[in-house]
Amino acid sequence: MRKLLLLLLTAAPLVAWAQDLEPLPPEQAFRVTAVGEVDAVRLEWDLEPGYYLYRKRFAFETSTPGMTLGEPEFAAGEIHEDEFFGRSEIYRGSFSIRIPVGRSSGADTDLEVSIRSQGCADLGLCYPPQTWVRAVSLPSATAPAKGKLLSLLSSGASDGDFLPPDEAFHFTAETVSRGWVEFNWQIAKGYYLYRHSLTFTALGEGQSVGQPLIPEGEPKEDEFFGRTEVFHDELSVRLPVQAPEGRRLELQVGYQGCAEDGICYPPIKRDVVLDLADGPTADTATDASGPVSEQDRLAGLIRGGALPWVALTFFGFGLLLAFTPCVLPMVPILSSIIVGQGPSMDVRRAFSLSLAFVLAMALTYTVAGVVVALLGQNLQAAFQHPVVLIAFSAIFVALSLAMFGLYELQMPAALQTRLTEASQKQAGGTLLGAGVMGLLSALIVGPCVAAPLAAALIVIGQSGDAFRGGTALFALSLGMGTPLLAFGASAGKLLPKAGPWMEAVKKFFGLLLLGVAIWMIERIVPAAVAMTLWGLLLLLAGLLMSGLIATTGTRRPPNSWRRIGGLAALAYGLAILIGAATGATSPLRPLEGLAGGSHQEVALDFRHVKTTADLDRELAAAGREGRLAMLDFYADWCVDCRKMDRYTFTDPAVAAALDGVVLLQADVTANDAEDQALLRRFGIFGPPTIAFFAPDGSELGGYRLVGFAPAAEFASHVERLQASAP
Repeated sequence: MRKLLLLLLTAAPLVAWAQDLEPLPPEQAFRVTAVGEVDAVRLEWDLEPGYYLYRKRFAFETSTPGMTLGEPEFAAGEIHEDEFFGRSEIYRGSFSIRIPVGRSSGADTDLEVSIRSQGCADLGLCYPPQTWVRAVSLPSATAPAKGKLLSLLSSGASDGDFLPPDEAFHFTAETVSRGWVEFNWQIAKGYYLYRHSLTFTALGEGQSVGQPLIPEGEPKEDEFFGRTEVFHDELSVRLPVQAPEGRRLELQVGYQGCAEDGICYPPIKRDVVLDLADGPTADTATDASGPVSEQDRLAGLIRGGALPWVALTFFGFGLLLAFTPCVLPMVPILSSIIVGQGPSMDVRRAFSLSLAFVLAMALTYTVAGVVVALLGQNLQAAFQHPVVLIAFSAIFVALSLAMFGLYELQMPAALQTRLTEASQKQAGGTLLGAGVMGLLSALIVGPCVAAPLAAALIVIGQSGDAFRGGTALFALSLGMGTPLLAFGASAGKLLPKAGPWMEAVKKFFGLLLLGVAIWMIERIVPAAVAMTLWGLLLLLAGLLMSGLIATTGTRRPPNSWRRIGGLAALAYGLAILIGAATGATSPLRPLEGLAGGSHQEVALDFRHVKTTADLDRELAAAGREGRLAMLDFYADWCVDCRKMDRYTFTDPAVAAALDGVVLLQADVTANDAEDQALLRRFGIFGPPTIAFFAPDGSELGGYRLVGFAPAAEFASHVERLQASAP
């Protein structure tokens, strides 16, 4: 197993390097969307430059009852002398295929089409045949769609009652930064654009586009496209882009719209040429374009810095993050793995277990980070569901009870045997068990977002460069795990090998595991319940240390220092319980409820937003008053968010700095579709993230904060923002 782990560690960078040179996966190289018409399905293909599909390799079928597919209608392709299939007709770039659909009487309007295709890359690779399945809704055959259908096939609005398309949908494009461009549409009154019609294609060699940030549209039952989303009045879309240094960006933007009471315009294509040097960049921005946020500065380092320097820098950031509340709970988890090995533990074995734990943690952070950046799905947020937190808190309690040797006192013999064996195997037996605990710890124990992590995710999400971004993530994770390696090796050397001292050490780590369980569950329970649990834990620790209760393995009474420590723990535990009864919310300030408000704290008055529409409404209101706005992304399962609420947002200096600023908060605890849409709109990968907005509603990107900020630092940051605001 050790050799296997060493092989994986050695091979991981080589695999990442090889993937960076390989062609795109087929789902990225050959993108297809299906659009329903009254009597047909139109497949719109968007191929990456350097890739093509064979006409003769297309096949289409459906298993939907009452639906039949007719002969596909192809546009003319280009002739290609192919090394695989000889002289062939192929398609590149953007093209569409129309497939007539026959419907029996009473057939459903929902259709599922299976698409078989095969293509190649110019660099010499031919993909195996691919099968895609697309679901599409067809408009009702009885709907009065004739007028709009005919207008789609016409040249547009020739009737004087309707605006020309360029006036109905006034389109502009501009450079936001070296990695982002923005497209804006001013939509005339009585007209709308379809959300599904928006397409963005890179035309220049070596250029690529990422996932566009498109706001949610208004739902509409459309007589031509069925249930869809549309935009009225105005639309703004931001698009991450990548182009070689010194090259102008060449894009093709597609869109389509209609008039409310008349015609649908044919699809519109606009070729756009932009100079990315016109926009500010993370590594070249000057005072004229405002300050540069820390995550953007680090993103610039990842993009342009020498890879060894990038890895070393992020390894150092990982060392700093190792001492944050998101990583510290891993210490008792790793300790329980080592202590559970028993008297046979030595330095070599302890280091091997620690290495398995840390490598699994680092690989999990890296893979999860790449998935989050490329797909926009926050895996760590999914693991913060109350059911998951309760289940794993119960596991840590079970492991703790195994440390105390209490199973035989509370469980039937058969169940006790199984649970004891499982606990001992997980806590101290195998490298696989240590790796599993490292994986789970990465996803469940520490879902924190900090500026270095955000920087790596920004690079991957904007450019698709998973190799450089993943290298930074892996180095960051190894830095976070290095103190754990040192601790694990030293524990193997310093732990007593036998005797009653070993029992005392196991009970100590049993208490720490109970602390981890409480630390996890306090994210989803009321503050009074969490305070009570912490108080009871300290009472238990005090009783064990002072010798007031006997435990298995005890041979002699505790010494004076242990008695003093035990009595102190008892006193602290009682103070926390009293604080829970009097309204205190922090175990670090258990008697604040008795102070009668003598401590100087404030409560910021946040306005809560849930959707992008809520945010736009609040920003518009702030703009009418000529005020700045602050948006705080918060989640109950986010440790640093709770720290911000407890220690930063209650500080009088912070309240004074925010005077006159409209305070908004988005609670993304549920991580549902609306939360994800709000996060995607600003390219945010998780809380805590704080964004600031000018009165015109535009974000002041250089002032964005990611991760926990102490009160003094936060107040100074806001004061600089206020001073620079117009």
